Amino acid sequence: MAGEPQADCLFCKIVAGEVPATVVRETETTVAFRDINPQAPTHVLIIPKVHYPDAATLAAAEPTIIADILRESREVAAGDKVEDRGYRVVFNTGTGAGQTVFHAHLHVLGGRGLQWPPG
Repeated sequence: MAGEPQADCLFCKIVAGEVPATVVRETETTVAFRDINPQAPTHVLIIPKVHYPDAATLAAAEPTIIADILRESREVAAGDKVEDRGYRVVFNTGTGAGQTVFHAHLHVLGGRGLQWPPG
């Protein structure tokens, strides 16, 4: 059921504390943790504590939570001291966009030059 934890979801297991992660921030609705395969000096994932497979589904069902995730991206950037230099926020939705974990999540990237368009 949408919004409910999924037994086979890596990010649901991180939310539940069953899988370790380097958590940098946590709120009532979100968890932010360092990516295990960072693509920039700052590479933090922000996930909702509720399970939705992608950002589009989350936005349709829980718009306040997706807003919480975006708000947290600024806090993560500030905490990593990349807010003033610039940072990128990315939601990958679907396999064609590179999504590999089907639990909505936002990437916060910074600390190096980021080219456009992304690769």
